[in-house]
Amino acid sequence: MTRSELVKQITKKYEGLELSIIQRAVEVMFEEISSSLSEGRRVELRGFGAFAVKQRKSRMARNPRTGDSVYVPPKFVLSFKPGKMMREQLNPKD
Repeated sequence: MTRSELVKQITKKYEGLELSIIQRAVEVMFEEISSSLSEGRRVELRGFGAFAVKQRKSRMARNPRTGDSVYVPPKFVLSFKPGKMMREQLNPKD
């Protein structure tokens, strides 16, 4: 689902709200999540999941084309852990 598809779904569900207000709300939400993550803070959306920033250590890797060793510098990566409600929706019990 893209950002515009998300806005469309919210617009369908809440017909009384203006499109511009929904677009701005979605934009602000993503800006705040991005800002918090860029500051190294964890973002938890209860029932949905938690986003966190982790640092990968530097390492030596192998170029698959040439077989040469390549230095890979340390970098930050985003991790996501789904919440209980999300896990239950993805894996319903019979």
